[in-house]
Amino acid sequence: MQNKLIPHPDLPIDLPTEERIRAAVAHYGENVVIDNSVALLRAKNAGKDFLLYAGGRHALGILEGAPALYWPELWGARALLHVWGEQAAPYIVVGLNNQAWRVREMCAKVVLLRGLQVVPKLVRLTTDEHPRVRSAALHALADQGTEANIATIEVRLRDSDKEVRRAAQQARDAIRSRLKLTDAAAEPET
Repeated sequence: MQNKLIPHPDLPIDLPTEERIRAAVAHYGENVVIDNSVALLRAKNAGKDFLLYAGGRHALGILEGAPALYWPELWGARALLHVWGEQAAPYIVVGLNNQAWRVREMCAKVVLLRGLQVVPKLVRLTTDEHPRVRSAALHALADQGTEANIATIEVRLRDSDKEVRRAAQQARDAIRSRLKLTDAAAEPET
């Protein structure tokens, strides 16, 4: 007797996330997919089928009894990279405080993609315990940070993680370029 869950063959669990979410939109409609993505992000039940759309083959393990941990929350946030409605914005902002670093990182990526203006929260995340969260926050700050944020970003140029240092340099340079600022240290003294 087989104990494994066999998903409906029409569920595209082996496709990349973007294609699965596109299929979910075709099946449920955009607003339902957005609402279900938010439900997952909030650690709520969005139904077995939608969990498979959002999480793909990895979601089978949860449906077969593996601990969910933070994975559905992560999948909900990640789905919002591919489908969007403003009603999701407050939940992405709350997700920046999630106890799971992967969820915080993904929410920072959504903040960047969707242009959510949350500079103070991004500044706070530049000191997150996990380097991937710090990097994601710095990438988002590159897009929406101001001159006032450059000093905070420059602190990360000395981060213990190489990718964070790279993200900090890119963020600083992007802000300077976007705001047409010159590097005071590079200017000759008169």
